[in-house]
Amino acid sequence: MPVRTANAFWEGDLKGGKGRMKFGNGAFEGQYSFSSRFEEGTGTNPEELIAAAHAGCFSMAFSSGLAKAGFTPTRVSTTAKATLEKVGEGFKITTIELDTQGQVPNIDAAKFQEIAEGAKKNCPVSQALAGVNIKLNAKLVK
Repeated sequence: MPVRTANAFWEGDLKGGKGRMKFGNGAFEGQYSFSSRFEEGTGTNPEELIAAAHAGCFSMAFSSGLAKAGFTPTRVSTTAKATLEKVGEGFKITTIELDTQGQVPNIDAAKFQEIAEGAKKNCPVSQALAGVNIKLNAKLVK
């Protein structure tokens, strides 16, 4: 299996500094700062990138689980919200909420939920984030 890379640099102190992050394959490069991470400033932040990775991983794992159960999804769409909170003297990602909608012909709601829960538990990013409270809201769309 391939090894995936990304890199980042930071210049200056925490509040006044700035940095850039990029994926090793060149698909993304963006600035980040104290403001983009802890306020509503311009740029990205590590938590946003973790949320994007989780949404993508979950969507693929869910689609795979559906296919293994004999269902071909027309579409799976997932939004992940990562919550960063002050805990003690530092900060922690405390919760990631996955909101997914799936258009899946010939499946009932109970089976849809069962497969969604399995994807939440077993996608590689969920496993990497095992110390985070992961919530799932899965909606079957007809």
